[in-house]
Amino acid sequence: MYRTHSNGELRIENVGQEVTLAGWVQKTRDKGFMIWVDLRDRYGITQLIFDADRTSKKMVEEAKTLGREFVIQVKGEVIERVSKNSNIPTGEIEILVKELTILNKSLVPPFTIEDETDGGDELRMKYRYLDIRRNPVKNNLIFRSKVAIETRKYLSNQGFIEVETPVLIKSTPEGARDFVVPSRMNEGQFYALPQSPQTFKQLLMVGGLDKYFQIVKCFRDEDLRADRQPEFTQIDCEMAFVEQEDILNTFEGLTRYLLKEINGVEIDKFPRITYEYAMKTYGNDKPDIRFDMKFGELNDVAQHKDFGVFNNAELVVGIAVPGGNAYTRKEIDNLIEWIKRPQVGALGMVYVRCNEDGSFKSSVDKFYTEEDLAKWAEKTNAKAGDLICILSGNTDKVRTQLSILRMELATRLGLRKPNEFAPLWVLDFPLLEWDEESKRYHAMHHPFTSPKPEDMHLLDTDPGKVRANAYDMVLNGNEIGGGSIRIHDKKTQALMFDHLGFTPEQAKEQFGFLMNAFEYGAPPHGGLAFGLDRLVAILGGQETIRDFIAFPKNNSGRDVMIDAPSKIDDAQLKELCLKLDL
Repeated sequence: MYRTHSNGELRIENVGQEVTLAGWVQKTRDKGFMIWVDLRDRYGITQLIFDADRTSKKMVEEAKTLGREFVIQVKGEVIERVSKNSNIPTGEIEILVKELTILNKSLVPPFTIEDETDGGDELRMKYRYLDIRRNPVKNNLIFRSKVAIETRKYLSNQGFIEVETPVLIKSTPEGARDFVVPSRMNEGQFYALPQSPQTFKQLLMVGGLDKYFQIVKCFRDEDLRADRQPEFTQIDCEMAFVEQEDILNTFEGLTRYLLKEINGVEIDKFPRITYEYAMKTYGNDKPDIRFDMKFGELNDVAQHKDFGVFNNAELVVGIAVPGGNAYTRKEIDNLIEWIKRPQVGALGMVYVRCNEDGSFKSSVDKFYTEEDLAKWAEKTNAKAGDLICILSGNTDKVRTQLSILRMELATRLGLRKPNEFAPLWVLDFPLLEWDEESKRYHAMHHPFTSPKPEDMHLLDTDPGKVRANAYDMVLNGNEIGGGSIRIHDKKTQALMFDHLGFTPEQAKEQFGFLMNAFEYGAPPHGGLAFGLDRLVAILGGQETIRDFIAFPKNNSGRDVMIDAPSKIDDAQLKELCLKLDL
């Protein structure tokens, strides 16, 4: 037995006991005749004392050889500390060491293994196995485990069955690029890694399993942006004989359960808004509703004067920044420069100060009267002391730009509080979206999403206006899950493939197995997948998913720790019938 107790376990009531501990050397303090060592493991830190007067000079000399991150085992007596440390649970005791065994020596670590480290991101990713020893990373992984365990509890209690689906599948067009895997036994043919278990979970519904879930790895070969990873984890779920309302209620329940069990937070309301309302009011389909700053469209009250910037714009829209009138002119100018950055792309910004006395001062005073500006304040719900920020231009672009500005201002104002949680559903997404590059419609979610029955007649005449029976769960300005009611009959699925530009032959080649299954009594079904990485990060009060993944990739999709991806030798290429053309 390497240890009788963990390093976070012993307390004052254990004084007098003989114990065996093991772990890593956090730090040492050498007083010559006496040495203190902080011994660390996953559970905490225990102070060791090597005292020449109470044990032996040899023991003290041996302790002087200990370096940071040495792995050691000690045997000794629990004694009361003279100088207690109230910052750690074991701070009232220490171990008077009688035996010391060095289990493994360590090189000097490339960064300090402490909560506040001196290591940069790339260095810590290269030595991730050392970074995991730090409390912030360790605690994040323990937190992730707790979320996964509670998720399994909830879904199992709701009658869901956990089923594993294949990782080597067929390449199918689902939006992003597939990672492909050559098959040695089938020359010239390739598997693909699944972007999601979409078709398999639908087949499980055809198979009669009724309620399925899986915490599953998914893979997408896409350019990494907005804190994404090429491999990520989903809480993947599907249900048969359900309508949209059944699914929304089930996963509202899961979200409520996790917030209560993990965060101790009770959530009463899950607002529901349409995609169209989200875009018009917040400029994006995953709005953060922990704060207000809703969009106010100003075309009818701003395009009647000689201000060409507004008159020539498709949309004039503004937000009221609470307390923003306190901004200095320099601060406003800096804000304008911020939104002109390429990442945002605005050409400029008009602003209006809402003074405490009820008057208004604007950067376009010479074009508009106080009465005009008062109407702008009414449209944006601005109050005395606020600042109205107004952008104009192409509708889609200006909504996106103002949405980015809204989030930035909320961050600066401290309105995005990590310990507050504001979930909502976004419903009625467009079924299809036009792609300028390919000059055709693409599925906004995936090809198996069911159209709203009342919009089916528009598929031939106005496909862009067809709404999907689809829904997203949003939490604190992040999409944490999405799903839809699926198509479950061959005729409608064939019609969908046709509108997506598939020939009957292409549809059969890609999805013939699913179309065939639909001819054997497929039930109505639908589902939802939560992004576990994102969900865990938000529940943990953060938004960076990398911090909650044990071995993440960097922004180039590389694992710098094991140096992957890497080349393979010519013999492997030959065996796989591959030839490089670089």
